[in-house]
Order: sequence, then structure tokens, then C-alpha cells
Amino acid sequence: MPRCRTARPIAALLGGCAVLAACGTDGGRPAPQPTATPVAGTDAHCSTTAAQRLGWGEPTRAADFGDGLPSDWHPYGPEVGHNKKGVRTPEAITTADGVVTIAGTADGTTGAMSWHPGQRYGRWEACVRMDPGPDALHGVLILWPVAEDFPAGGEIDWMEIFHGDRDEVTVNVHHGPPDTSFGGKVDHDATEWTAWAVEWTPDHITTYADGEEWYSTDRSDLFPPRPMNMTMQLDWFPPDGGGPAESGSAMQMDWARQWALPESEPATLSLAPGDPATGQKRLHPDRKPRPLPGDP
Repeated sequence: MPRCRTARPIAALLGGCAVLAACGTDGGRPAPQPTATPVAGTDAHCSTTAAQRLGWGEPTRAADFGDGLPSDWHPYGPEVGHNKKGVRTPEAITTADGVVTIAGTADGTTGAMSWHPGQRYGRWEACVRMDPGPDALHGVLILWPVAEDFPAGGEIDWMEIFHGDRDEVTVNVHHGPPDTSFGGKVDHDATEWTAWAVEWTPDHITTYADGEEWYSTDRSDLFPPRPMNMTMQLDWFPPDGGGPAESGSAMQMDWARQWALPESEPATLSLAPGDPATGQKRLHPDRKPRPLPGDP
């Protein structure tokens, strides 16, 4: 069970964000090799979930990885990495025994992938774990604007791990322009399989770990204004001096699920099945989501 606590400031890491309470309501490189050992992909990895404890019912969409990477999951790249550092490559993403792994090397070769189509408002839950490693490699589950219009389109980092020992998880709600954010954090051993969930409604954003609420905000005037899609990313923040980190790391996901709410608005933009995605839309405009069939 996660241990909730009051968040201390993390403005240095998040570019000046205002951090609130972590509980309750606030007002062309070689392909990296996975360092984790996949296990058979069953709900036994995350037997306690928010969906189960809160009665969310059957999801409207579900992703499992027993037959490889589904066509509605879209790897980034090959392309320059986060903040134009390192490399993102589809070769960093592998599946085995029903588990998808994103591996990262010490010199910043990593991977990321997005799940389309998205929606405005809804619930998402994913069974995830992460290997210990350097601070330079950190894992994140994101709701990202389908229109690729960050920061105006917002961003919800509903599980973000900054520290190499993986014992602290943050949530960050971005808005702008300019890009600013607020959020909180929780003590939790993220090297263990955990069901991370987020519920986004017109009046609140709430996060859960294994069905336990650990953060909620009602600052709805700062919520994303349009549909979002889920991403899973292993991002590289180079060590001071710009050299390689001391080791690599890996992030794994057993399954992901998405629920629509009565107030949910489906996205009118999406990537076609199997199309590549990007985290650098200005460099790769051909990888941006396009209007769904039947939309203007």
C-alpha cells in the first residue's frame, strides 16, 4: 500500500511548478537490451485495482501484450529523445510472455509509445513496474493532448518516477502557456507491480495506486481543454556534464485499460493502426494524429 504524505517542493525538477498535497484534495544506436525479466502476463501481477475496488465495470478499451504490441499502440521514432537529448527508437520496445518492456541504456537510447484514439474525461489504469537504475532514466505514464498542442493542450503525468531507487512517485498536471504545473507525490516501491490509475472528470483529477487514492485536485480551470491519449515513456535526462549515466534501466507494463464516462468526449483525431508516433511533432509532422474517417 502506498504511504501518502505532504509533498515537498520539486520546482527544480519541474520548471517552477507549484506542488500541493499528495493526499486528499488540494484547492540510429544499437537497440538496448531489457534489464528486467518478464513474467507471464496475468492479473496476478496487479490483483488489486481501482477498477475492482471502485466498481468501474468493464473497460471500453483494453490492451494486453500476449500477441506482441497491439496495432493501436504506436512507438515513437526513431527520433531524437526528450528535450532533444538521446534517441528514442522502436527497437527499445519488446514484448515477451504477455509483458511489454521499454529498455533504456546508460547513454540515453530509450523508447516511448502512445495509445490511440483518446478521449476527454475518463479513467485509465495500467499494471506497471520499473527496474532500479540511475536518476537519468525515469518512467512516466502520461495523458497527452491528441492535438499535439502542448502546453495549451495540457498534460497529466499520472505516474512519474524521478529517482533511481524508484521509491517515490509523482503526479503533475501541466497547463499553459507558459508551461506551469502542480501536483503531489507518494512514497511507494515502484519496482513492484502496481496498478496505477487516474480518473479525470470535469471537476476533479484523482490518482490511485492499487486502488488506494493518493492524490486529488479540483482545480478544473487548469485541466486539459481537449481529448488526451495515454502514453508510456522511459525518458532520459542526461547527468550533469552530459555524459552517460552509470547504468541502464527498464520499465514494464502487463496491461492497460480505458473507461469512458457519460461525460467523455471521444477524440476526432487519431493515428492509423501501426503508424509511428512522435514526441517531436515539429520534426515529424507526418506522425501527428489525423482526422478519423467521417470527420471533417
